[in-house]
Amino acid sequence: MSAAGLHCRGDGRGPPLYLIHGIGSRHSVWDGIVPGLAAHFTCVRFDLRGHGESAAPPPPYSLAQLVADVEALRRRLGHAEIHLAGHSLGGMVAPAYARQHPGRALSAALISTAAFRTADDRAKLRALGEAMLDQGIEAVIGALVERWFTDAFIKAAPEAIEARIRQITDTPQAVFRDVFRLYAQTEMAPWLREVACPCLVLTGELDGGCPPRLNRAIARALPDAELVILDALKHAVLLEAPACVLAPLKRFLLAREG
Repeated sequence: MSAAGLHCRGDGRGPPLYLIHGIGSRHSVWDGIVPGLAAHFTCVRFDLRGHGESAAPPPPYSLAQLVADVEALRRRLGHAEIHLAGHSLGGMVAPAYARQHPGRALSAALISTAAFRTADDRAKLRALGEAMLDQGIEAVIGALVERWFTDAFIKAAPEAIEARIRQITDTPQAVFRDVFRLYAQTEMAPWLREVACPCLVLTGELDGGCPPRLNRAIARALPDAELVILDALKHAVLLEAPACVLAPLKRFLLAREG
């Protein structure tokens, strides 16, 4: 189905759960999660603007625009209240939506995302962004793969790695660079305290860009938050270890539904 210019699909039954992917990804990143939730929730997956089969208006994009896309989709699908879960950039969209639409957001899960970055954190992101501009996105794919996946998974699942690389290269370069910029420049610290709904904050123990130290700060800043650190995982937890994400996410969501 299509709504608000976004390509989306719904699976399951029950309260709606909107699933928001990250940079250069697709709604399919949630494929390992949805089967475990579909008996309890209507799982709404969609491609962000500029990604996959969604409309691709010219960048630059803003966090406010991505939030507005989610709200337009909610209106089109007719859901009164929604749970949200987002990965990476999607983990910024979810709480931003909850802050802007407190009467619509039942809960928000922030998966593998970042706030309270240090100067060193920001410098590393700037270096990646500059490399993309100077050398092209293909030049940094190796660095991204190493940041996102553990060595063991890279060795054991080459087809999954290649599929993820194809998603990156199939995303228009202007879009990929722009959403990377958006992810790198967004700082949630000033407004996280304004997110009133219950939140789950989850990241991998070895995630270099969204490490536990930043996620602990996120959880402390949110008024109502639960923190989960997944052992021995990097950034791409939805692809590398969906079962490890599903267990705490399902428990968190079911607890909010009584």
